[in-house]
Amino acid sequence: MTTPIARPFAGESDLQPLVDLINICESVDRIESGTSLAELRAEINSPSLDQQRDLRLWQHESGELIAFGQLWIRPAHVENTIDGNLWFFVHPEARGTDLETEIITWAEGRMREIRSEKGAQTRLYCGARDDDGWRTSIMQGHGFTPARYFLRMVRPLDQPISEPQLPEGFILRQVEGEHEIPAWVEMFNESFIDHWNHHPLTVEQVLYWLESDPFYNPQGDLIAVAPDGTFAAFCFCSINPEENERNGCNEGWINVLGTRRGFRNIGLGRAMLLAGLRWLKDQGMDFAKLGVDSENPTGATRLYESVGFYPAYTLTSYSKEV
Repeated sequence: MTTPIARPFAGESDLQPLVDLINICESVDRIESGTSLAELRAEINSPSLDQQRDLRLWQHESGELIAFGQLWIRPAHVENTIDGNLWFFVHPEARGTDLETEIITWAEGRMREIRSEKGAQTRLYCGARDDDGWRTSIMQGHGFTPARYFLRMVRPLDQPISEPQLPEGFILRQVEGEHEIPAWVEMFNESFIDHWNHHPLTVEQVLYWLESDPFYNPQGDLIAVAPDGTFAAFCFCSINPEENERNGCNEGWINVLGTRRGFRNIGLGRAMLLAGLRWLKDQGMDFAKLGVDSENPTGATRLYESVGFYPAYTLTSYSKEV
């Protein structure tokens, strides 16, 4: 067998081969990681991603793509540590060789570059579902240890959904346009500042995703506005018809739910969650899905269970200091 060739991302010409590789892996792994050309293009063109340094491809001499690694570099947080989140794919027929080690070695080397450039500590993360034995074994075999556990939860939408009850004076509405994004981002960061490994979101990041997501629907971008006009809580819902077609399902997502500091424990989280569920049901979805930190400090897991969500699987975030 010839030695695979590693190279940087070459641009648009690489997108369809990458889509094909990811979907071949998904056909074997069945971990809901499939993608489309539009979805992958939006992800890779993100201004947060350094395409030349944070993407790496491996191919045969014939040019056939057989492996792919991607790093999301996060800004330094309070401990002056810069995090890198790794995601990777290896063609099923090329697994069990040295490719997995090459990918990890490349990611660690990139994090060392960042450590040298920024003068900060660096940590590498990679997630694996509890039913993804291949990726889990790679993490464990390369010195990664579990750092945090996240639940993927599901709720059937054919069950009754209570009417949302907002506190007196609060208004439930959708985001009305780009001019409201700075206030939305401020609310988001105030809502998640207490959470594990929080990295502040920027207006630039949100605007990019709203503009690049072909399935963004502002009607599912819900906020609760306080009597003084403050954005107090939110529930951002989405439906991806391409994902539903790939997975043979009819599901919508509660992408993110949050309540701003100073507005907690007055029923806003439950009201926004119920509003999101009703919106997804009105769109004809059969199930709602969401992800949550199993140790969420605001008790979100209990809230989700109280309205009918149940765990479907666990995602483990593995980490390694580099």
